[in-house]
Amino acid sequence: MIQAGDFRKGITFQKNGEPCVVMEFQHVKPGKGAAFVRTKYKNLITGSIREEAFNPSDKFEKALIETKEMQYLYNDGEFYYFMDNETFEQFPLTEDIVSGAIEFLKENDTATVRFYQGKAFQLEAPNFVELKIIETEPGVKGDTASNVTKTAKVETGAVIHVPLFINEGDNVRVDTRSGEYMSRV
Repeated sequence: MIQAGDFRKGITFQKNGEPCVVMEFQHVKPGKGAAFVRTKYKNLITGSIREEAFNPSDKFEKALIETKEMQYLYNDGEFYYFMDNETFEQFPLTEDIVSGAIEFLKENDTATVRFYQGKAFQLEAPNFVELKIIETEPGVKGDTASNVTKTAKVETGAVIHVPLFINEGDNVRVDTRSGEYMSRV
């Protein structure tokens, strides 16, 4: 059990049977009345963010989140298959679990999968990946007065914005958290 008075950023707890993580907290001791803990937390299953005040003595079950490094194998149209690098067990994950991260993963890439009570609920791609540009318009010569970008499609199907000097066939480094071009490789 964990008390609300012990909340810190990153602490996981169960609220209404679902895992949550503390994003922000503030211990408040007003001049009159009882102290309380103002908390901003995120539900790890639904992704919703709430702000709520708790009594410092409120008790919650600790949510144990298991994290595994897994290798992306393939997509059969319905499921995305990942293999546990230690046990070689394969896990089929649905579109709603992998959305946002899968667009930056190639087959055989490694990603982080989070589990709660043995059930996968989130896929996280590495922070930076190297991808090949497969489709983009040629840059216009002389248009270098400002940070002008153009759209480009990478080998995984994601569309990103790149500088004008990037051409088809170039390898680029992409920040998967924001989907931004970082550099040419």
